[in-house]
Parts: sequence; structure tokens; C-alpha cells
Amino acid sequence: MTKRIVALPGDGIGAEIMSSALKILAEIMLLENLDFDIQQYPFGGAGIDEAGDPLPPATLAACEKAEAILLGAIGGPKWDQAPKRPEQGLLGLRKALGLFANIRPITVPDAIVHLSPLKAENVRGVDFVVVRELTGGIYFGEKQLAAEAASDLCTYSKAEIQRIIRKAFDIARTRSKKVTSVDKANVLATSKLWRQTAEEVAAEYPDCTLEHQLVDSAAMVMIQKPKAFDVVVTENLFGDILSDEASVIPGSLGMMPSASHSENGPSLYEPIHGSAPDIANQNIANPMSMILSAAMMLRQSFGLETAAKRIETACDQVMNQGILTADLGGKASTTEFTDAVIQALH
Repeated sequence: MTKRIVALPGDGIGAEIMSSALKILAEIMLLENLDFDIQQYPFGGAGIDEAGDPLPPATLAACEKAEAILLGAIGGPKWDQAPKRPEQGLLGLRKALGLFANIRPITVPDAIVHLSPLKAENVRGVDFVVVRELTGGIYFGEKQLAAEAASDLCTYSKAEIQRIIRKAFDIARTRSKKVTSVDKANVLATSKLWRQTAEEVAAEYPDCTLEHQLVDSAAMVMIQKPKAFDVVVTENLFGDILSDEASVIPGSLGMMPSASHSENGPSLYEPIHGSAPDIANQNIANPMSMILSAAMMLRQSFGLETAAKRIETACDQVMNQGILTADLGGKASTTEFTDAVIQALH
């Protein structure tokens, strides 16, 4: 059966790394006898340029009908003064599709352990997942801004907390069955409800363990002992900060994929890095995060474990051969790295 995929290259290096991922998917279609219908649409700054909106109606309509969405990267100084910034398109897409759960796997391939800002013995073998609630909390609460004061309201319902905690436990069941829930329950009312609800949901998963960490403590442990974590789940603001902190453990933002899931609709897969306009169109961007995001899509949206693992293994083989892009200390271009992965697939 044909899988319908929408590709949103976006801005900056987005088009280059998306091209790499689509080449890999085209190859995996042949090797695994798969059928993908992949259509590209403007989004972010490209949407503003083409249709006057970062989330053009035609793009949104296509995303709503898709089975999965691949996003490159958005934004850049060109649109800093635009009436609608590219980032508003992403927030709009998350809201329209109900993308409540952001999943970021954090791993450190052996070939780049030396690039981590942390000691090699602390990062070799790191393998955990950050699960961030994405549609609630302070980012979406009521806001007031006056000349002498401002406020941002952080609100969570019990139902919102339950569904993200369940998502974390579902992922933990496929791993080491340990969930670390991060909050600030010693200060915040929303965190008190969060902790109470996490305990209630944990009772539904007797085969897993639950521990609690205050967010400041979790930030410290993530640097000191990152191997202590398996699945980390937290609210929107804390998750934004902690997932970015975790992303530097491998030593390059160009390595990490992510997924955002809804309850019933299509999921969105994207690199964690930005559009890097300073290196756009130079054929030097690291496409790994986009390629691995495509692999996540194969696994999590379509259940194609063999195809996903085949891509991930090929990427590891290429890096172990010393074929690395500039951000990893190598000299390979974007296309050279991509071609090497395609060769490794065979």
C-alpha cells in the first residue's frame, strides 16, 4: 500500500538536507520493495515568499491528509521583520495537527565520542529519550504585557498530563522500562498536579519504574551522569530547555532527529537544529539528523523496523569509515556523505 508523505524542505539548509533524506528514501524503496508517494510543499520562510504565509492553506491541507510529514528547517534573518515569522507556521502546524508529544532520542555513536564536550567515559553508550509535552503549558497560556509588568500563565489539565506520561511509559516498555518524570513540584502548582498524575499513570504500568527529578537537579545529572536516564518526560518549557541541553552531548546538533506525535493524525519528523543560513547552499551541511528523522518515520509511523535499522546501520558504517562532514571534523560534503550512505545500504 502506498504511504503518503509530505516533505517540507523549509529554509536555509533545509532544502539540501531534505534532498539527502529523499535520496535515501528512494533507495530504501527499491531495496525493501516499498511504495511512498512524497509531495513537497512550501513552509516557513518559503511559505511566506510563495504564498504570504508561513503555513499556506494548501500546505496545511496536504499535511492533514498525509500519513507522515518530514520537515527540514525554517527561519532566517530574511524574515525577521515579516508580519508573520516562519516559526509561527510551526506553532500553527503543531496546533492544527494536535502534535502533543515531542520525542528526541539522544545517542552518541562511537565514531564521534571524542567530539562531545563531556568526558568520553561519561558519554560512550549514552542512549536515552526525552519526551516533551508540546501543546500545553506556559507557551500556550494567557499572556499579558504592559509597560511596567508582564505575566505568562502556565496551565495544564490532568488529561494533558496523562496522555504525555502514557506516551513516555509506552516508549519505556520498548526500552529499559524506566521513566524519569521532571517537574518543579517543590514550587509550582502545575508541577504538583504533574507529579500526582504521573504516579497515578505509573500504576497502569507495573512492569516499569518511575522516578521523579526536580528540573534543576535533572539538568545537572544530564551533564554529570547522562547514562542514568532511559526515558525522560516533562512539560513544555522544561522539555524545551532539557532537550536542547541533551542535544549537545553528542557534540553536534547535526546528528539528532526528532518526532512529534498526535493522538490520531499524522506525525511530524524533523532535525533538532535550525536552518543555519550562514552555510546554506554551500553543500557542507550535515544531513544525518534529517536522514535519521526519515528513519524514525519509517519505524514510528509505518512500523518498518528493518528499513529504519538498515538506514541507521548504514549511517554508522559511513561515520566509522571516517566519512564525516565539517561539523564532525571531516571534509565530506553533504552529497558525498549522502552517496556514501547509499552505497553502505547495499
